[in-house]
Amino acid sequence: MRTNFVTFALAASVVASPAFAMTAADVLAANKQASGGKAWDGKAALKIQYAYDGQGMTGSIVSVDDLGAGRWVDDAKIGPATQTQGFDGAHTWVRDQSGTVTQQDGGDSRLLAFNEGYRRANMWWRADVGGAGIVSDGTKTDGGASFDVLTVTPKGGKSFDAWFDGKTHLLARVVEQQGPQVATTTLSDYRLYDGVELPAKARISMGDAKYDQVQTIASATFEAMPADAVFAMPTNKVADFSIAGGAASTTLPFELINNHIYARVAVNGKPFTFIFDSGGVNVVTPPTAQALGLESVGHMQGNGGGSGHMDFGLTKVRALTIGQATIAEQVVPVAPLNDLAPAEGLTCDGMVGFETFRRFVTVVDYGARTLTFIDPAKFDAKGAGTPVPFEFYGNTLIVQASYAGHKGGFIVDTGARMSLTLNTPFVKANGLSAGSAKSVGGVTGWGIGGPTRSVVLRGAPLTLGAFTIEHPVAELSTDTAGSNSDAALAGNIGAGVLKRYVVTLDYPHQLIYLKPIAGPIADLDTFDRAGVWLNLDPSGFKVIDAMSGAPAEAAGLKAGDVVTAVDGRPAGSLKLYELRRRLRDDAPGTVVTFAVKGKGDVKVTLRDLI
Repeated sequence: MRTNFVTFALAASVVASPAFAMTAADVLAANKQASGGKAWDGKAALKIQYAYDGQGMTGSIVSVDDLGAGRWVDDAKIGPATQTQGFDGAHTWVRDQSGTVTQQDGGDSRLLAFNEGYRRANMWWRADVGGAGIVSDGTKTDGGASFDVLTVTPKGGKSFDAWFDGKTHLLARVVEQQGPQVATTTLSDYRLYDGVELPAKARISMGDAKYDQVQTIASATFEAMPADAVFAMPTNKVADFSIAGGAASTTLPFELINNHIYARVAVNGKPFTFIFDSGGVNVVTPPTAQALGLESVGHMQGNGGGSGHMDFGLTKVRALTIGQATIAEQVVPVAPLNDLAPAEGLTCDGMVGFETFRRFVTVVDYGARTLTFIDPAKFDAKGAGTPVPFEFYGNTLIVQASYAGHKGGFIVDTGARMSLTLNTPFVKANGLSAGSAKSVGGVTGWGIGGPTRSVVLRGAPLTLGAFTIEHPVAELSTDTAGSNSDAALAGNIGAGVLKRYVVTLDYPHQLIYLKPIAGPIADLDTFDRAGVWLNLDPSGFKVIDAMSGAPAEAAGLKAGDVVTAVDGRPAGSLKLYELRRRLRDDAPGTVVTFAVKGKGDVKVTLRDLI
C-alpha cells in the first residue's frame, strides 16, 4: 500500500464575479508594484526563519531561496523529527527524518519543485514570465472578497492557480494539485522587510483544521548568493544500521498472506509481527507503542488506498531488529494499521518500509519465502537477475512500464495484494475500459483510507523492463480520491505480479532486479469467483460488497449481511484470507453454502467473472 502521510483539500464557496477582470499582465504588474516594485531589483537570495505550528507539534523551518534561478532549500525541525528538502535547479532531493538522502524525481515531485522555485523567485514578473504559460481565469469572489485568478504553468512544472487580492494586489492563495490531493496555501499578514512585502503567515490547509500547518516568519533577510553546495543534494552518510558480527547478510523466513509479506521483527528487543511493504515506511501501531511504553506526539494525516485517512503520531524507537540486521535510534510513525485487521483477517504490529529498505539491499524470494538483507557495500549483483531502474516518489519506487502499449510510471509495491491496478486518470486518459472483455466491478481492495473500487478484467500485456506479463488480473480503478486517483502515476504493480520473481531491491543504486521463479506459482492470476468482498465481524464475516451480476449477488447476498458459517463450519473457525483464497481458486461450478444471519443458508455457485 502505498502510504502518503500528508493530504490537502480545498473547501470554499467560490463564484465568478461579473466585475471587470484585468489581463494576466495587468495582474502581475500590479502584484509586483504592491510587493515593493523596484525594491526587489538586485536582490540575490532570501533567508527566512519560520516558526511552525501544526498537526499537534511545534518547530522551526529555515528556508534559503535563490531569487535568480529558483533554487531553494528548507531545513525543518518539527516535534521529534527533522527533514531537509531542496531543489538544485534540475532535481529535488530529501534528507528525511531517518537521515537518508534520496533524489525525488518520481511522480510529480520534480514538477512541484520547479513550481516552488518559480514562485519563490517571482519569475512571473519577468518580461518572458520565466517561460511559463499564464492564463487569466478572471475575477472570482470568495467569502465576500474579490480575487484576480491566474492559472500558471511554469516551464518544467505543472499548472497551479494563483489568487491575487483584488484590493491589495498581493498574492493571497495558491491552489495546487499534489499527487492525488489538492494543496491550498493561504498567505496573509504581509509585512515590510528591507523594502519589500512578504507574507508573515502561511497556512497550509488539508481540508480539516485538525491538520492545518501554519508557518510564521520569525526573521527574513536578503543575502548574497550562497555557494552552490547549499542547494546541492548532500552525500548520503548514514551509519545507524548494521548486521551482527559484521556479516554480509542475514536471512529470515516470511509468510505470504493476502499476497502480503509478514515476518518477525524485534522492537527495542521485544518480538512482534510486521508487514514488509515497499510502498510504505517503518511504522509501529498504537498497541505496539503501548506495549513498549513509547510516547506518541502529534496528529498527522496518513493517506493511501481509499478515500479516507488514518491519524498518526511520531515516536522514537531505540532499535529495530530484523533477523540479525539492526537499525538504531529511529523516529517512526505510530499509525493504527491494526485497524485494518477486519479487512486483512489478521492483525499486524507494525510495518517495515522505506527507511529499512533504503539502508540495505533486500532480496524478496517469493519462491523460498525468505527475506535477505544485505550490507550494500558487500552486495554482488551477479546472479540477481535483470535490472530495472526506478525513481523515488516520496517513500515509493516508480518504474517506467507500459500497459497495452500505454507508457507511464508505476509503483512497485510489495504491500499491494493485487497484480495490477491502473489509476483512474490513466484509465480515462488512455480510453481504457472493460469494453467487450468479461469483467466485474465493485470493492476490490482495502487501504488505509478504506475500500477501493475498480472494474476487474483479464488485462492486456504489461511490459516491465525486459519482461512481459501477457494477461495479468487488472483492476481499472474507479476511485476519485486516495492513491488510485493520482494523475501523476499510471498505476501500481503489486505482489500478484511480483511473486513471479525473486525481487532484489537495490535502493542505493535505484535498481530492482527481477529473476523469474522456476516451476508453478500457487494462487496466481485468479480472481474471486463469488464476486463478494468480506470483512471480519464479531459475529462472523460481514458482506461489504456483492458485485452486480456476480454469483454472490445472484444468490441473494447483499452489503450488510453477516455470514456466520461456511459449508457448515463456524466462521470463527475459519481464516478470512483462506476463505478468500478458496473463492479465488476453487473450480467453477463449486457450490459454497453461506449461513447468513436472518436469512439462513445461501448457496453460491462459483464461476469465472473475468
